[in-house]
Amino acid sequence: MPKLSKENILEMARANNVKFIRLQFTDILGIVKNVAITVEQLENALDGKIMFDGSSIEGFARIQESDMYLKPDYDTFALFPWRPKEEAVARLICDVYDADGNPFAGCPRGVLKKALVEAEKLGFELKVGPEPEFFLFETDPEGYPVVKTHDHAGYFDLAPMDRGEGARREIVLALESMGFQIEASHHEVAPSQHEIDFKYANALTTADNIATFRFVTKIIAQKHGLCATFMPKPIFGQNGSGMHLHQSLFQGDTNAFFDPDSELGLSKIALHYIGGILAHAKALTAVTNPCVNSYKRLVPGYEAPVYLSWSAKNRSALIRIPAARGLGTRVELRNPDPAANPYLALAVVLTAGLDGIKRQLDPGPQRHNNIFEMTEAERRAAGIDSLPGTLQEALSHLEKDDLLRKALGDHVFTAFCRAKLMEWDEYRTQVHEWEIQRYLQVY
Repeated sequence: MPKLSKENILEMARANNVKFIRLQFTDILGIVKNVAITVEQLENALDGKIMFDGSSIEGFARIQESDMYLKPDYDTFALFPWRPKEEAVARLICDVYDADGNPFAGCPRGVLKKALVEAEKLGFELKVGPEPEFFLFETDPEGYPVVKTHDHAGYFDLAPMDRGEGARREIVLALESMGFQIEASHHEVAPSQHEIDFKYANALTTADNIATFRFVTKIIAQKHGLCATFMPKPIFGQNGSGMHLHQSLFQGDTNAFFDPDSELGLSKIALHYIGGILAHAKALTAVTNPCVNSYKRLVPGYEAPVYLSWSAKNRSALIRIPAARGLGTRVELRNPDPAANPYLALAVVLTAGLDGIKRQLDPGPQRHNNIFEMTEAERRAAGIDSLPGTLQEALSHLEKDDLLRKALGDHVFTAFCRAKLMEWDEYRTQVHEWEIQRYLQVY
């Protein structure tokens, strides 16, 4: 049940001098869209009466079925702290419905809600804590981003080395004002790379938070004359940006992943959940790592995991088990990147994990050695497989995975794969700067 009522929101809007409301939703690629209304239309919006043209949105409706309705989630009401307090601006995150009043099959938020219902049928609630990373780049005189780092700081460095500290601080303050509980923020390994971690929450709230985090970060960075990018691998030779997902299943107030009597403190439910993710890892990578550029990050040597394995200690494994136990027992999936649509990514990961529980899948032995240092022959002998090496390869695995196709639904699956195959084909047929430098004078 919502914590806020229609009356609560109308009163908060009056008390805070709200003039404009952004009704937000995401397209299939995870890009935040919005319909702006004035406060005079807020009551209609809260009743789900605001319509928009879905045919103009990536992967939504065809032109002959374009009328869509936005139904706000009352609990997502928040003020934009960077806007003036007079004639303030607020937002509401919405679910998309079709003209007949049914949940729209192409709404990513709806896809995740459907997956969460499947978890509820088994008695579980998914909680997720994300660790999104991003770069802050300089801009040219016209305000367009350039791939030029503005500092030479490294992991956990402070100012003056970390010249983005001021922007990061303001991002944190803005997020906290919007209801986030920030756990940590720091400079990451690469120059101009940053990370802000917020407290775990139920999966739907976490997906909403990731979507909010991305657009807030971009807006605040722009105020500082910088460009924030969640592109997975913007600089050759440097670490890329990931978005590790810490996950746990709860049954009421009990963490179903914890078993104090087992050797590692992990329950059979946790092990089967890991087994399910590993079984579907190649297919779900198309959703958790959705760009051509994602696979420039997923290469050995830059701390990004590429090998299908799990470990309680080894950070080279795809799935790591952090040391915390009890309520903090969780699995950390390390390959997702921040370009992913958070609703679709959490939906497919949860679906894969639940499949492991239903089929009682064995995750296999945990890996203690640094897998990056093993030879290909050693990995093959140990039965350690790899993630796909390209977006095209990942999409081919997704097309063959009936379970994940069903989780996405025919509409989202078809639209997502069509858009991503077009992206791959556009990349494949381009002549890139590396080719010019490598071949132009040689041949």
